Amino acid sequence: MSANTKAISNSIASQRHDHIIAWFAALAIAIHVLESVIPSPLPGIKIGLANIVTIIVLVHFGWRTAAWVSLLRVLIGSLIIGSFLSPTFVLSLSGACASLIVIGLAYTLLGDKLSALGYSVLAAIAHILAQFWAAYWLFIPHDALFHLLPVLLTVAIITGIVNGILALAVQKRLKPLIYESIHTDEQPAKSSQ
Repeated sequence: MSANTKAISNSIASQRHDHIIAWFAALAIAIHVLESVIPSPLPGIKIGLANIVTIIVLVHFGWRTAAWVSLLRVLIGSLIIGSFLSPTFVLSLSGACASLIVIGLAYTLLGDKLSALGYSVLAAIAHILAQFWAAYWLFIPHDALFHLLPVLLTVAIITGIVNGILALAVQKRLKPLIYESIHTDEQPAKSSQ
């Protein structure tokens, strides 16, 4: 393989990766914005449907791509909603970073041994714990906040399970499409000479 052919191949692979990040980030952002207008049964608690996208990306494309999708979702979503640099943004970013760290460690240690459901529950627990501590240290340093922690953890586990089940269902439907898009090498058109 010549140097030019190798460079073109690397460029195509890089473009595919960028397109994957952009497509999944746009999907996660759209879900994030849509979810922001849905009333919550409890103040400050969201189902976290956009996290389904992050989990699917993690399982199919790895942690680095999932991190890009998650962080772009938080940043661009907050700009669209108008919460950039607000307490909501700080809590969302802290939750996203913590869940990325936890699923990154789990992905490194366990890889395919953990399903989308397992990653979803781990991410949800890490997310709510980081948000709780950020809220406590930065905004509401009151011990009464600890009375909410069991409720928040219970909701996180439930939403993690629900989102994990949804991620498994979507993953099953997308798997053939994702596999085909990853493993299809672009072949140059043959000339008819």
